[in-house]
Amino acid sequence: MVQRLERVGRFDPEAADEDGLVAWGGSLEPSLLVRAYRSGVFPWSSRPVVTWWSPDPRAVFDLERFAPHRSIARSVRRGGWRFAVDHDFEGVMRGCAAPAEGHEETWITEDFIAAYCELHRRGQAHSFEVWEGAELVGGVYGVALGAFFGAESMFRRRTDASKAAIGLLVEELRRGGFALLDAQVPTQHLMYLGAVAIPRRDYLAQLAAALP
Repeated sequence: MVQRLERVGRFDPEAADEDGLVAWGGSLEPSLLVRAYRSGVFPWSSRPVVTWWSPDPRAVFDLERFAPHRSIARSVRRGGWRFAVDHDFEGVMRGCAAPAEGHEETWITEDFIAAYCELHRRGQAHSFEVWEGAELVGGVYGVALGAFFGAESMFRRRTDASKAAIGLLVEELRRGGFALLDAQVPTQHLMYLGAVAIPRRDYLAQLAAALP
């Protein structure tokens, strides 16, 4: 049975219900967020309370086999895009939080933005950005611990910009020797972008190997 986090005192992904809900309650305090990610759990929504999740199966990007979509290079040339890392972390979060067709409401509330910006200041969260001139047109952000990166959300203001951001993320993680790129909940869109679904137990084993 899913219980209040303050009552159980720890994150146990194996206690998740059929939807992947592990616990509820607690806060978005950075040290608690780090504990969650190290346990294979992530927060998703704080209305009215924070909820903690570990879905089965889990979406990941295979860093060895991932290949970017062929349309990206054409879009990069057409838009004159340039790429950056951590140039505007909060801007990426707010881009992800902005209303979009089919996503008029967001779970990325001001408390999420404050918490993850603090993780960014501590060097534990990063953004991967696509720029068109002075405009941020796409990006993805997430949490980095050891050789693990947990991608939280992405956005685009131009066609293919989110694909380009994922391509940049994978390239940078490969260069940095990362072993695991988590994408959380398997969706049709993530599968289209190149993610694969793996059992939770396999994910937890990969996570343990990737953590410092």
